[in-house]
Amino acid sequence: MTSLKYLAGYPPALLAQVQQAIDAGELGGSLARRYPDPHEVRTDRALYDYVNELRSQYLRNAAPLSKVAYDNKLKVIQHALGTHTTVSRVQGNKLKAKREIRVASLFKEAPAPFLRMIVVHELAHLKEREHDKAFYALCTHMEPAYHQLEFDLRLWLTAQELGDT
Repeated sequence: MTSLKYLAGYPPALLAQVQQAIDAGELGGSLARRYPDPHEVRTDRALYDYVNELRSQYLRNAAPLSKVAYDNKLKVIQHALGTHTTVSRVQGNKLKAKREIRVASLFKEAPAPFLRMIVVHELAHLKEREHDKAFYALCTHMEPAYHQLEFDLRLWLTAQELGDT
C-alpha cells in the first residue's frame, strides 16, 4: 500500500479508489488525459503579469503586489506550494507594507489549471488570512472548480512522487 500523504483527511472509500488507480498504473495517465495542456507562464515576469491580471479581475481593491516569483526553495514536503508574505518597513514616519507571492518552481511544469488554482489560493490570502469558509468562498468565486482542482493537484503530486507521469 502506497502512502497517500497528500490525500490525508479524505474519506477511506475515496482513498481506496486512488490506491486502485495507483496499483493499476493508471493514475498519471488519467491525469495527463484530463489535463493535457501545460501553461506558458515560465518566467517570473510572466508569472507576475499572470497573477496581477487575476488580481485586477477579482480583487481590484486589494493591495498591490510588489513581487511575484517562482521559488525553488519551496518544498512540497513541507506543504508549501505557494506562499504569501507581507514585509513591513518604517520609512520616515510611515509604515510601508510590501506583499509578495511565491509559487513553488515545480509548477513551471504543471498543467495550466493547477497553476491557476495555486495563484487563486495565494491571492485569496490577500483578503482572508485564515483557511475558513470566507476564504474558500473567495477561492471558488475566482475559480469555480477550485475544490476539484485542489483534489486533482493532490493526485498529481502523488503521481509525481511515484514517478507515474
